[in-house]
Amino acid sequence: MRSSNPVFSREGSFTREPGYAGFGPTAQAGGPHGNNPYAGSPYAQQSQGQGPLTDEQLYAMYNGPSAGPGATGRMTLDDVVARTAMTLLTLVAAGALAWFTLPFKNFGFAVGASLIAFVVGLVITFRPTVSPALIVAYAALEGVFLGAVTHFLNTLWPGIAVQAVLGTAAVFGAMLFAYKSGRIRVTPAYTRIGIAVGLGFAVLLLINSIAWWFGGGLNTWSGPLGIGVGLIGVAIGAFYLTLDFNEIERAIAEGAPQQEAWRAAFGLTLSLVWIYFEMLRLIASLRGDD
Repeated sequence: MRSSNPVFSREGSFTREPGYAGFGPTAQAGGPHGNNPYAGSPYAQQSQGQGPLTDEQLYAMYNGPSAGPGATGRMTLDDVVARTAMTLLTLVAAGALAWFTLPFKNFGFAVGASLIAFVVGLVITFRPTVSPALIVAYAALEGVFLGAVTHFLNTLWPGIAVQAVLGTAAVFGAMLFAYKSGRIRVTPAYTRIGIAVGLGFAVLLLINSIAWWFGGGLNTWSGPLGIGVGLIGVAIGAFYLTLDFNEIERAIAEGAPQQEAWRAAFGLTLSLVWIYFEMLRLIASLRGDD
């Protein structure tokens, strides 16, 4: 199953292990158990001509240990939360290190880290298997970039770092509530429109950044334009969070392998980094006259 989320969109994302129902190529009808999905279960023995279960078999079934995540190897919500916490802690630690060690206003290291993070992100997205080391490395590189940028902006507008963190947390909480309560439904039309807007926005920002580098371009960090760009950017990041929630929910329901929790953590981290950066832009524009 191909996902709408760019992080999960390659073929085979949340690939299932043999015997698991999950994301990946659709199981063929008439496979190992034909069209009966319960054919491998003891309950199906009667229909296979093996007779009813004995008292000993029933006792063993009902008194055996429950199949938790460690026994089944399937992804759970706890797995996603734990791995997302690891990536975010790595990002924060790297950001703090950059804040206190990198030279002020020297963005050479920060820009270099962001470019490397971009390449690592592409590798993670299109890599056929999940690499926790690459995902942690991506978080660390993004942390260096955001730490340096935040330090500079926080010197111009004291408190902007705390405001951006609180704003990002508020957006995450609001979108999670809206998604879980059914106020937002991830439909095909919703997904197509959102992705089109997001891609167009990213391309325009890239073109403007290149133009600004050569002495042209528009200032998207102050005034009404900065406020508008920041609001659109935060909204797009919030949209991608809903895609993340939807894909994670579906992956858990369909029995994706436990290792895929790292890919889910990467998708959430990517969306949160985007929202935080755009939140910095928005707050800087609002406080431009301070």
